[in-house]
Amino acid sequence: MTTEIYVLTLAALLQVVQFTLYSITAQMQVGTKAAMSPRDKKVELQGTAGRLQRAMNNHFEGLIMFTIAVVVVTLSDQSSPFTEACAHIYLIARLLYVPAYVQGLVPWRSYIWVVGFGATVAMLIAALI
Repeated sequence: MTTEIYVLTLAALLQVVQFTLYSITAQMQVGTKAAMSPRDKKVELQGTAGRLQRAMNNHFEGLIMFTIAVVVVTLSDQSSPFTEACAHIYLIARLLYVPAYVQGLVPWRSYIWVVGFGATVAMLIAALI
């Protein structure tokens, strides 16, 4: 298993943790009955639950791009210390992003996001060189 694949697995497990935290806080906010309903009416989550939901959705978006980068690097046999470092940077940025988002650390959460996205883009470019 390449380092990039290993980090991708850890990033996916982070998504599981984010989903769990979001689910627990959302259910605490809206109650079990609403959480188990067909959700025909949109429920706007507030506070921590809303921020965890948005951070989770943001990670889904970032995880798609990161997965593409890992697949491209791995299948093209372009894994290198640089792409390995980029993968680690992406994961560290995602680990820092969640509490930064939940705590409303503006503009720091945006800076953290840029670092993770930049690491993903750098992996894609490295695969082309």
